[in-house]
Formats: sequence, C-alpha cells, structure tokens
Amino acid sequence: MQSFIDELNQRTAQTQLGGGQKKIDDQHRKGKLTARERIAYLTDTDRPFVEIGLFTGEGMYAEHGGCPSGGVVVGVGYVSGRQCVIVANDATVKAGAWFPITAKKNLRAQEIAMENHLPIIYLVDSAGVYLPLQDEVFADKEHFGRTFRNNAQLSAMGILQVAAIMGSCVAGGAYLPIMSDEALIVEGTGSIFLAGPYLVKASIGEDVDAEILGGATTHTDISGVVDNKYPDDQSCLDAIKRIFDKIGHRETAGFDRVTPALPTKNPEEIYQILPTDRVKPYDMQEIVDRLVDNSVFDAYKPGYGQSLICGYARIDGWAVGIVANQRKVVKAKGRTGPGMSDRATEMQMGGVIYGDAADKAARFIMNCNQKRIPLVFLQDVSGFMVGSRAEQGGIIKDGAKMVSAMANSVVPKFTVVVGNSYGAGNYAMCGKAYDPRLMLAWPTAQMAVMSGASAAKTLLQIQVAAQKAKGQPMTPEEEKAQLTKITDQYNAQLSPYYAAARLWVDAVIDPLQTRQILSEGIAAANHAPITKPFSVGVIQT
Repeated sequence: MQSFIDELNQRTAQTQLGGGQKKIDDQHRKGKLTARERIAYLTDTDRPFVEIGLFTGEGMYAEHGGCPSGGVVVGVGYVSGRQCVIVANDATVKAGAWFPITAKKNLRAQEIAMENHLPIIYLVDSAGVYLPLQDEVFADKEHFGRTFRNNAQLSAMGILQVAAIMGSCVAGGAYLPIMSDEALIVEGTGSIFLAGPYLVKASIGEDVDAEILGGATTHTDISGVVDNKYPDDQSCLDAIKRIFDKIGHRETAGFDRVTPALPTKNPEEIYQILPTDRVKPYDMQEIVDRLVDNSVFDAYKPGYGQSLICGYARIDGWAVGIVANQRKVVKAKGRTGPGMSDRATEMQMGGVIYGDAADKAARFIMNCNQKRIPLVFLQDVSGFMVGSRAEQGGIIKDGAKMVSAMANSVVPKFTVVVGNSYGAGNYAMCGKAYDPRLMLAWPTAQMAVMSGASAAKTLLQIQVAAQKAKGQPMTPEEEKAQLTKITDQYNAQLSPYYAAARLWVDAVIDPLQTRQILSEGIAAANHAPITKPFSVGVIQT
C-alpha cells in the first residue's frame, strides 16, 4: 500500500508544477503570481482547500505538449471564512488556453457551485480556446459556450460570482468575468477584449496596442466594463477578501452536526486491512469503523442482505447514511421447509450485490431521504449476481429498485471508490452518472465495465472466433500473445489516474484524507436547502 501512496504523492508534486519551473519563473518575471500562489494567498490558511481535478488531462494531448490539470486549478476552499469554489487559469500551461478537458473541468466547477449554492471566484488568465482543437471545445452543448450559460444561471439563482482579470482574457472568454456579479482587473498585466491587436489589425486595419484596446484604465475609466483596478495581484486578491467578508448569510439545508470525534480505531490501519490485490477478500466493516466518529456504526438490517453494509454514523460530526460493499464471503440464511433445503444457506461472494442486499439498500436509501441524512457510498463492487438462480430470484427487479431509490434521492450523495467499480455495480453504488456531489477514488480503485481478466478473455474469444470464421485460426502461442496485449491495454484504463484524467472522479486521495474531504463536501451541500420532494416514481416490488 505504501507504494500506492508514494506514487500518489509523486504524481501530485509533479502535476502541481503545471507547465514547469521555467514557466513559473516567467510568471514571476512579469510580476504575476501563479494560479496556485494566487489561491494560496486568497484562501484562509486555517481551513482546508479541497482540490478538484488535480489529475485532469494526465496522459492526454501528448502531441500538443500535454495539459497538466487541464490548464486550470479548481477547488473548494474558504475566503474570509466563507466556503466557495475557486477557478484559477494556469498561465504556465499553454498560456491558460482552453483544451476540451479544460472546458469540462470549468463546467464541473460551476456545477459544484450550482448544486451547493456556493459563491464562485474566477481568477482569469487565459489565452482563450486552444485553436488546434477548437472543433472539440467550441460548438457543442457541453463545450466552451456552456460556461457563459452557467454564468447567467448562477447569477439568476442568486449565487455570487466574482472575477479577477489577472492576465489575458480574450474573445468569447471575455464574457466570463463580465457576466459575473463583480469584475476586478490588475493594472499592467490584466487585459480583456473580444479581439486582440492582431485580429483587430486583420479585421479592420486599426493599429492599437493591448493596453489601449483592453487594459485596466480603458475598462475601468472609459468603457466602465470592469468595476475596479488594482496595482498588483496581491491587492486585487485582498479586494476579493473584503468582498467576501461582507456577504450575507442564507438558509441552510439543516443537516445534523455535532462536535466531531476521531475514530477510536486507528485510520492508518486501513493500509494493512485493504489488500492491494483486488481479488482478495477483506471485511469492509473494518474500513468503515476507521472512517466514522468514535468508530460507532448503527447497522441497518445487519443479518439480511449482508453483501451490502448499510447503517448510520457520523463523519467529522456530520450525520451520514453509509452504503458499502462487503468484500468478505458471507453466509445468507434462506427459507427452510419441504423442498427448500437447498436454500437453507447460501454462500455469497464478496463485492457482489445480491437481490436481498439490493432490496435492503433501496429501503435504507429511502429512509435516509425521509430523515434528511446525506448518503455516503463506499464502492468495492464487481457487479450484481448472475446465473439462473439470481435471475429467477428477480435480481434485475431488486437492482432496479435500488437504482431508482438512489437516482431519485434528494439528499446529497458522496461516492468513494475504495477498490473495484465494475459494470452495473458502479451505477447502483452511485457512480458518476448519478450526480454524487463528490466522486473520490483511493489509489487502489479500478473502474471499468468489468475486470481486466474478464474483459481480456471476452475480447480474445471474439477475436479467435473472427479469425476462425476467416479460415485463419490462431495458434496457442498467438492466442497467448494477444491475451497479454489486450490485458495490458485494458488494465491501463482501469487506473484511477486514467479515470481522474477524464474527470470520471473528482480526485484521487490518500485514504487518510477521506474524512476531511467528505466533511467539506457535506458542509458545502448544507448551503443548499432541499426543496424537491422525494419520490421514487413507479418502483418494482
């Protein structure tokens, strides 16, 4: 496990350098702070900053020189004691230009602000759309333009947006700060215009420099586009702190919180409990006990549907309902009587969702909605049980019931991928498609439609059959070589960093960070009162 943590720390340190030390030095020579330095200066040092999408873009766009963190730093932190979302363009990465994944990450930041009614701060320093990939970032529904649609909707929702123009702000991107509620600009380095000097010259033949065209004086004293100008980054960020110091308070969702308490069982023991071999069994209850306050967990129907652990607890003082996959083999009691002796007991495999567990989880999820208790899903799931016995027992019906209850939940949901996250199990356990407020992964996580071994064997069988149909059957040696090739390709896609690069998860975290990040997520969710009634619609019984 230590090697997993070491890899996480190494990847984190490398990614946080953005475009590299040379580019960082270039920013400093211009009198500018980097994106991360701006966030560090702006945020309260005594409160946590939860970064979203650190590994966004990792391994992508190699032919374009890469795009570390998607060229933008995003997170949830505190400014003058007020929790908020912060979005800071990283000018060390292609001058802060928008790649396709950059747009996706910006939209994710706005989604977090919308869902949780959090104010959002934009620290703008971007050259605009990365033109070589404009066809992948400009015109579609979830592309660049959606950002400004969200600007308008956030404002209409009464969610404060403050923008600081701290570098370039070009073309369509100029609308982002000006559609915010307040816009500030740094003299000398900040500029904003729909068309830069070169495009103006090409379009209408006018010769004009960037400062006259769209500098701080132009837009504060002449056009009135920007509200205030400041001599440097620090004074501009200080002004944002003063804005946030005066924001009024709103109604909350009222999620219950008491004085936080540490687990009585040592969380560091998770490193020993959790096997790095994703096939080996372990007791998920031991993991849960090291995540919850005082290691106190009130189990819901503990003797029934044991392949899922359900129950109530507190995390950093917050009341939560937990749904977790049990990874050890359990013995389920069945009906007894004439003709039923074969069902008296059933050995249930760890990590598999059986019909009774899905039935239990559906009822538990509905209870948490009734009680206004946030839900935490701990995923280590291979999928639902298959086979004639499961089908005849109505596994699809029970699974549909669980998915319906989870998908229609009005309480906030949080998902942590501890280990496996395969197939329909990913969906039922609140995968990304089901709107968890935060989707987190431990370094041991694996996400795919099925395990690497199962997928590779299935794909190989298809290829063998295709070659045989052509009259070119594979030799055993060719089959072995092809299986190795397919397995290696598939396993690379199972990595949590592969998922994080594409924003399938918001962060890859050390297990010891789980309590704090979930606590911050619930604190954020508490800003948004629940107004929608809970209804599961037509449900299979």
